[in-house]
Order: sequence, then C-alpha cells, then structure tokens
Amino acid sequence: MIFLAQLRLQLERSFSPLACECTLTGDQSLTVKLYHPVSGQVDLVVSGLSVAPLRTPQALEALIEELRYELESNTLDRRDPVR
Repeated sequence: MIFLAQLRLQLERSFSPLACECTLTGDQSLTVKLYHPVSGQVDLVVSGLSVAPLRTPQALEALIEELRYELESNTLDRRDPVR
C-alpha cells in the first residue's frame, strides 16, 4: 500500500496546480479533496475509496484517471450553468 504522503504527492503532481488533501478513516477508507491552494475553492471531494487496491503503480494510475474523470465532470457542470 502506498503511504498517505506519497499518495498526496502523486495526486498533486497529476492535478497541478491544484492542491490535494488525503484523509484515511478508521475503517481504512480514503477521502481525497482537490482544491485551489490560494483561494481554498474545492473542486472535488471523493469519499469512501478503498486503499486496499492501491498496491501497484497501475492501481494508482487507475485512481488518478477516475479522479480526473470526476473532476472533468464537475468542471463541465460549472462551465454550463443552468439558465
């Protein structure tokens, strides 16, 4: 399993210029928050992620792609406001 600090660093590299906060709960589920470091505006929060599969670089890349998709979906919603 990847340590939390390493995971955060890898996510920040992948989603630059966004900052990342990773929190591990008692039941070993992960919450990832991606936000703007200056304004603090949160772009994405995903909770309940299992850390068990994050044992390989491929699993981490799959997580990054999933988060990228979620972030893109959130961003599309903001660009096309309901009129």
